[in-house]
Amino acid sequence: MGIFYIGIYSLLIIALALALDAFGVSLSIGLNPSVKRRSKIWFCIYFGFFQFLLSYTGAFLGYLFNTYILYIPKIIGGIIIAMVGMLMLKEGMENDNNNILINKKMYIILGISVSIDAAVVGFTALNGITAPLILLEATIFIGLITLIMCLIAFLIAKYLRKIDVVSKYADYVGGIILILFGLKMIFF
Repeated sequence: MGIFYIGIYSLLIIALALALDAFGVSLSIGLNPSVKRRSKIWFCIYFGFFQFLLSYTGAFLGYLFNTYILYIPKIIGGIIIAMVGMLMLKEGMENDNNNILINKKMYIILGISVSIDAAVVGFTALNGITAPLILLEATIFIGLITLIMCLIAFLIAKYLRKIDVVSKYADYVGGIILILFGLKMIFF
C-alpha cells in the first residue's frame, strides 16, 4: 500500500509544488559561474534532505503545532533567502571573487529556508498518515523529487550561462530571483 495511501498523483503534485522553491534557488545559484559542481551536488542533497526532514517533522509533530505557529518560520525563511539575494547583488556590484554561496553554512541555511513550507505541508496534508512507515515513504519521495528538480535546475542554468547577457549579469539575475522568492515566502 505504502505511498499509495494518500494517492501517488496527489503526493507527486505536493512534492513538485514543494520542490519549486528549491528549483528556483538552484537555478539562481547555478547561474553563478564561481559555484563548482561539487557545491551544486551538495546543494541538491541538502535541499532534498531538508524537504524530507521538515515534511516528516511537520507531519509527525502536527498534533502539537497549529498553522499560525508554523507561519512565523516561513517568514524567517523568506527573509534569509531575500538577504542571500541581496548579498549576491552586492557581490555582483563589487566584482570580487569571494562568493558567499561557496560557504558550507549556506547549504544548511538555504536548505532549511526553502523547506519551511514542507513542514507546513507535512502538518496539513500529511499529518493524517498515522503509519510511520507510510509517512517515511511519502516524505522520502518528497525529498527525492526535490533533489531531482534541483539537478534539473542546475542543468538548465548551465545552458543559460552560455548566453552572454545571462553570464554577464548572473549575480544580478540570481540575486533578484532569490529576493523575489524571499518576498513570495514572506507575503504569500
